[in-house]
Amino acid sequence: MKKNTHIQAIPENVLTSAQTKIQEVLTLLAPYMLALTPAERQGMPKMGEKTIGFVEKAYDFAKQNPNLVPPYFEMAAFGTDFTDAHGLWTVHNLVQQLEEGISDTEMTAGSEAYQVALVFYKSVKMAAAQDIPGAKAVYEELKTRFPGGKRKTGETETETVTETIKKEVKVI
Repeated sequence: MKKNTHIQAIPENVLTSAQTKIQEVLTLLAPYMLALTPAERQGMPKMGEKTIGFVEKAYDFAKQNPNLVPPYFEMAAFGTDFTDAHGLWTVHNLVQQLEEGISDTEMTAGSEAYQVALVFYKSVKMAAAQDIPGAKAVYEELKTRFPGGKRKTGETETETVTETIKKEVKVI
């Protein structure tokens, strides 16, 4: 079986505190957040890593050269948009790092738990086949929850379990 890399349990109080702090951030930013439809998102030109420098320089030049700013142009709105976009860009990058770390850790912990559960399931199945006391009840309960997927015609459950375990667990 593959080496377990997720070995440090996250204390419940740490998870609770993290959830509280994330909720605080959501509440703090809620009055300023917008919701776009997929069509609106698709139709907008987007400021990203490559365009942020352009926007910043255009904003600076517009402030320094008011004679070049078109009369219909709202410089205050440009300033608000640029300042918020720049500030949210920084927040977004931090949240993205957090999301990636959470996602990777969650995936690793889940994968390792699933692999161990598959090994346990196979062990219980063999114990039930050998009439080990209590094994059949555990096996029957787990069998109803086994996510083995659809079987091919003529394939037995043992073959399905074995194939799933081989795919999910690198057996010695």
